[in-house]
Amino acid sequence: MTNDRWIKAAPWLWTIGLFVVWEAACKGLDIAVFILPAPTDIWAAIVKYWSPIWKNSLQTLFTTTVGFLLAVAGGLALGLAIGWSRAIYAGLYPLMIGFNSVPKVAVVPILVIWFGIGTVPAVLTAFLIAFFPIVVNVATGLATIEPEMEDVLRALGAKKMDIMLKVGIPRSMPYFFGSLKIAITLAFVGSVISETVAANAGIGHMMLAAQSQFNVPLVWAGLVALAVLGIVMYAAMAWLEMRMTGWAHRSGRQ
Repeated sequence: MTNDRWIKAAPWLWTIGLFVVWEAACKGLDIAVFILPAPTDIWAAIVKYWSPIWKNSLQTLFTTTVGFLLAVAGGLALGLAIGWSRAIYAGLYPLMIGFNSVPKVAVVPILVIWFGIGTVPAVLTAFLIAFFPIVVNVATGLATIEPEMEDVLRALGAKKMDIMLKVGIPRSMPYFFGSLKIAITLAFVGSVISETVAANAGIGHMMLAAQSQFNVPLVWAGLVALAVLGIVMYAAMAWLEMRMTGWAHRSGRQ
C-alpha cells in the first residue's frame, strides 16, 4: 500500500481500532451498560431507535444550518467592517470579546423568554456561538495587508475602496473559508445546548429524554449521530475551502 493510500485509510483504521479497544474494554472489564455501553450496544440502540434518531437529527441539522448561515452572513459583514475602519475595530472589538466570553448556555433562558420554546432559540444559539470566529478571521485577513503594498497602491491612484475590493477581500478569503470549518462545528454545539435546555425536538432533546429514562445506549447513539453530522458538515466546508481558495494552499495538506 502506497503512502497516499495509508493516509486515506488512516481515519478508518483509527476509528475501527478505537471501537475494537472500546468493545474489548467493556467486555473484558465487565462494565455495566448504564455506565459505559459497548459499541455493539450503541449500534443496537441506533437500529432500535432509528426513526426518532433520524427525525431528531434532521431537526438539529436544520437549526444548525440556519444558525450557521446567519453567522456566515453577519460575521462576514461585520468582519469586513471591522477590517475596514480602525474606529469600528476599537469600538466593537472589546464588546464582542466580552459577549463571546459569556457562556451561551446562560443566554438560552433569555432567548426562551423572548421567543418561547422551540426552533428559534436553537437557531439563535447556533448563530451566536458560530459568529465570533468568522468575524475574527475575516478581520485578521484584512489586517494582513502589508502597509508597503497599501502605500504603493495609493501612489498608483488607488482609493481605500479599491484596496479593499481588489486586495483586502481576496486576501481575507482563505481566512474566511478556514473559519467556516470551525464555525460549523461550534454551530452544532450551540444547537444542542439550546435543545437540552428548551426544545421539544432535536438530538439534544432526545438525549435528555433518554437520560431521564436511564437509556444510556440511546444517549450515546445521539452522540454518534452528532459526530457523524459534524464530520459530514466539516468535510463539506473543507471541500468548499479547497474549491474556493485552493490557490492559497501550497501543499496538499488540509
